[in-house]
Amino acid sequence: MSTPRYLRTGTAAAALALAMVLVGSACSSNSSDSGSSGTSSPTAAAGKGPARNPYLAADKYAVTHLDSGQSDSFGDPVPRGTFHIDPAQMPRVAVGPVSIITLAGTDPKYRWISSSAGVRYVDVSGGGFKEVAGMDAPGIASIPAPALDAVLNQNFTDVAQIQNAVDQDWGGINWTRIANGVYSLVDKDNRVYYTTNDSQLYVFGLENNDKPEDGVKVIKHLDLKPFLGAGTTATGLPENVVGVNLTYDGHLLVGSTRELLAFDRTNLDAAPQRVRFGDDETVSNSMSVDEHNGIYIASNKVMRKIVWTGSNLSTDEADGAWSSPYDTGRRPPAVKFGTGTGSTPTLMGFDGESDELVVITDGADQMHLVAFWRNKIPEGFQQKPGTKSNRIADQVQVTAGLPDPLPEFVQSEQSVVVSGNGAFVVQNIGSGGQPDRLIDVLANGPVDTPPHGMQRFEWDPAGHRWNSVWARGDVASTSMVPAVSTATGIVFVNGYSKADGWEVTGLDWKTGETVHRTIFGQANLGNGAYAVIEALRNGDLLFNSIGGPFRAKIVK
Repeated sequence: MSTPRYLRTGTAAAALALAMVLVGSACSSNSSDSGSSGTSSPTAAAGKGPARNPYLAADKYAVTHLDSGQSDSFGDPVPRGTFHIDPAQMPRVAVGPVSIITLAGTDPKYRWISSSAGVRYVDVSGGGFKEVAGMDAPGIASIPAPALDAVLNQNFTDVAQIQNAVDQDWGGINWTRIANGVYSLVDKDNRVYYTTNDSQLYVFGLENNDKPEDGVKVIKHLDLKPFLGAGTTATGLPENVVGVNLTYDGHLLVGSTRELLAFDRTNLDAAPQRVRFGDDETVSNSMSVDEHNGIYIASNKVMRKIVWTGSNLSTDEADGAWSSPYDTGRRPPAVKFGTGTGSTPTLMGFDGESDELVVITDGADQMHLVAFWRNKIPEGFQQKPGTKSNRIADQVQVTAGLPDPLPEFVQSEQSVVVSGNGAFVVQNIGSGGQPDRLIDVLANGPVDTPPHGMQRFEWDPAGHRWNSVWARGDVASTSMVPAVSTATGIVFVNGYSKADGWEVTGLDWKTGETVHRTIFGQANLGNGAYAVIEALRNGDLLFNSIGGPFRAKIVK
C-alpha cells in the first residue's frame, strides 16, 4: 500500500493537525490524558450521536462499543501521520489473551480494563498507563506476563506451532476463554459489570474509592444460568450470556443467546423481567439502547426492538416494539461466529431531522448493510424489493472494494461504525480459518492471508437509501473493532501485512485516503484480536492488544 504524498512521517505535520483540534477541545478537558471524551471540534465525521446515558460512568468508553447506541465513535483527536511504535517499549498492562476494552471510570484519571481474565484499574494520567489495582474473575486464573509473551513473541509460521504454544504456555485454553468480559460496562458509581463464558455476572468495585491502591473487590455475584433455557447454541454449548447495557433509568440489561433480562440494578437479587426468543434462534452480540428505552437486539434470524416501559419489557406494538426478519447465510470459515449478523445493532439519526434508524450487517454470505426504521415507519413508505419486511428502510450490497467476482464470503464480525448519517463496515473473512477462533485470530495475518476490504456509506434521508461514498479493497482489517475519531475525521482499523507487520491504519472519513499509520511491526502485541480501538485525550492510541492494552505514545 503506497503512502499519499501529504502523509508525512514524523511529528511536524501531526503536531500541526493535533494542535488545530486541541484548540477546539481544550476548554472541555479536565486533564491532558483523561480517558473520557468531551466536546469535539466539528469535522467531516462529526454528527450528533446518542444522548448521554446518566447511569453510565462517562459519555464515551463506559460500555463496549463506546456508548449506549454502540456507535464506535469517539471525540478524542488522533493526529495524522506515520508513527513507528515498538509495543514492548510502551506502558502496558499484561493481561489476556484478549482485552476487549479499556473502560472509562467516573474519574478521568483512571480507566478499567475488561479482559478475558478479569478487571484491572489503571492510572492514565501524566502520559502514563500504570496498573493500580486488579482482580481476576473468580474461577479464572490469569496467565502471567512471561507465559503470555512466550506465545506472542514467537514468529508464527504455521497453525500447529500456534496450537502447541497455546497448549504449552497457556494451559490449552480455547476460544471459550475469550468470551469472558467481551461485553461489560461501568456505571455511575464506578462499578464494573462483567460477564463470563459460563454465565456468571460479577460486579467489581474498588475497596476504597478514595484510595484505589487498596484493591478491587467483588461487590456482587450472580449466577445467571437459572434464568436461561436448557437448550444449546449453534456451537453446541449451553445457552449463555452474550451482552450487557443499561437503560436510561438505570436498569441492567443482560442479553443471552435466547432471551433478554432486565434487572433492578439496586437489587440484583430481585427476579428479572424477561423476554424469550425463538428456540431456533441464537443471539451472539450485545444490544443498543435509545434514550426512550427502546432496546435493539438481533438474533441470527430476527432483528427486534423491545421496549422497557419502566416496569417491564414489552414486545407490544402499542409500546413501540417490533420485529423483522433479515437475510442470513452460512457460517464463514474464519473470525465470524454465527450464521446471522456479526454486528451489535448500532443507532443512527438523532438530530430530529434525519431518519431514526438502527443498522447492522446481515448474515448473507455476501453481506448487506441494513437499516431498519427505529420508530414509526414513514407514511406511504413501500417495502423495497429484495427486503424481508417493510421495517427495513433500505439494504445495500457490501463489496468492500473487492474486485469482481466477489469472494465466496464477504462478511463481518464487527459492529457498524456510525457518525452522523455515515456508516463504515469491514470485511473479516480471509483465506484461512480454524474452528477454534482463538487459534484462528492468532494465525490471521502471520500465517493465513489476512482479510482485506472496507466500505463507507452515507444515508440519504430524502431518498431513504444508502449511497456508497468510498471503498478500499487494498487495506487489511483482521478482527479488531474499528472506530472513528470525530475530532479528526479518521476511521481506524487494525490489520497485518508481510512487509510492515501489524498496524493501525487510519482512513479519512470523507475520502477514504490513508492519513494515519501506527506501525507496530511483526510483534504479535500489535494484534487487536476482537477488541475495540480507542484513544486518549492527548491523541495517543489506547491499543487493546491480545496480550493486554498499552498506551501507544504517538504524540511527542
